[in-house]
Amino acid sequence: MKSFRLTLALIFSALLVNNAQATQYAWPEANTRLVGENPVHVVQQGEHLEKIAKQYNVGFLALLSANPGVDPYLPKAGSFVNIPQQLLLPDVDYDGIVINLAELRLYYFDKAAKEMYIFPIGIGRIGRDTPIMTTKISQKRENPTWTPPQSIRKEYLETKNIVLPDVVPAGPENPLGLHALRLAYGTGTYLIHGTNKDFGIGLRVSSGCIRMRPTDIAWLFNRVRVGEKVRVINQPVKTSFEPDGAVYVEVHRPLSADESQAGQRLLTQPDARVSTWLTSNHMNERRYRAALAIQSGMPIEMGQQILADNDI
Repeated sequence: MKSFRLTLALIFSALLVNNAQATQYAWPEANTRLVGENPVHVVQQGEHLEKIAKQYNVGFLALLSANPGVDPYLPKAGSFVNIPQQLLLPDVDYDGIVINLAELRLYYFDKAAKEMYIFPIGIGRIGRDTPIMTTKISQKRENPTWTPPQSIRKEYLETKNIVLPDVVPAGPENPLGLHALRLAYGTGTYLIHGTNKDFGIGLRVSSGCIRMRPTDIAWLFNRVRVGEKVRVINQPVKTSFEPDGAVYVEVHRPLSADESQAGQRLLTQPDARVSTWLTSNHMNERRYRAALAIQSGMPIEMGQQILADNDI
């Protein structure tokens, strides 16, 4: 039976690789961080936001934040849903893998080919947070086994009355899915991996690893190399001063630090430097504060800076 399941897993793995479709963005032009566009989806009868999120390969919470007031489970047929595919790039060098925890996205920058891809991810839940790190891929494992640490085995037993084996073999019951990229950080316990579940992408649900949809991790697995640079950052607010004078702010909900903050609406305080700059350039600083409160996860234009002739 085990060999039969492993055979099925291998076949499924091959299908994933052949059918994997990554979401590619144009390589950013000089001095700009605004990329992509926000398409509008017309809800069909029986659709829900998780299904729409999968269709456009965006995270569930990102889709929810971009569409306040829309019922996530029973959206009205014929209504419009904004797809959050326009975004500001994080303030990093465009090279290798970059994971922004606050926005639940993974960026892959192929600097040599000038290609950029963006994926929704799941990250560590409260108490098992995915750490901020600068590291690299130390190992690539196809059809990985899972050796649950003692802390997770204890948690499963106490909360779910499930006795986990010492090693979970490769196959459809393995929560790591069919592909895993081990990170060199610490003792090597953190992975970027797939999943055998249909939920959790765009949410804080893992035990600290970075979770991707099966087709996404299959694509990334075959694209990256051992030694690839990986940076995990936490930037809930991104700001861009575009070459044409437009100023954008993109705000995501800050991550809860502990259980006492779970379910609370956490806010990022205004950056005094940004507020002063907007005011001195005759832009609406209140729009900046509103963006921090709304937390739509999409770029919002603060206004247009008047450029001198020699700036154009």
